[in-house]
Amino acid sequence: MKNIAVLVSGGGTNLQALIDAQNSGIIKSGRIVAVVSSKAGAYALERAKRAGIETAVISKKEEGENYSHAMTEFMKARHIDLIVLAGFLSILDGELLHEYRDRIINIHPSLIPSFCGDGFYGLRVHQAALDYGVKVTGATVHFVNEIVDGGKIIMQKAVYIDPSDTAETLQRRVMEEAEWVILPRAVEMVCGGELETKN
Repeated sequence: MKNIAVLVSGGGTNLQALIDAQNSGIIKSGRIVAVVSSKAGAYALERAKRAGIETAVISKKEEGENYSHAMTEFMKARHIDLIVLAGFLSILDGELLHEYRDRIINIHPSLIPSFCGDGFYGLRVHQAALDYGVKVTGATVHFVNEIVDGGKIIMQKAVYIDPSDTAETLQRRVMEEAEWVILPRAVEMVCGGELETKN
């Protein structure tokens, strides 16, 4: 059984999808043992507490240059095998990326390589897709490396765009039809050894 830490910044809808998938047996080779938020007051922390999961706030603003080390020490102390970024808005670098290479995954709300990289997060991604006029968007689960949204792709799922979509309606549908489906599956794939990860 792999120990999973989930990194969050906001409401925690993807975290909830992971908790539900763990409870329903979709995720059976790992368990969420910690949820770390980039800021205090994130509703995701309440979701974690209700599920009996340890929570912590580790802020880049407060930790400064010590941020990557503080995160790494937190993960090591809890014997974390996999780190999952679920709506996490801070960029990871340094020691944490080195220590957990190929053991950090992220969910991004587009079909990478479209609408990704620096500055593409939240509603901005969906607005960009609408502005460009694409007919299909979706979500991507990928490994995290030094390049923003640049790690190896694990899984993608497409979502068709409706002519009446706004950034908000599209965001909701991409979450429901893609993110909440493929993120738990990808977590199980990694924890279950279907994908090679380095320890």
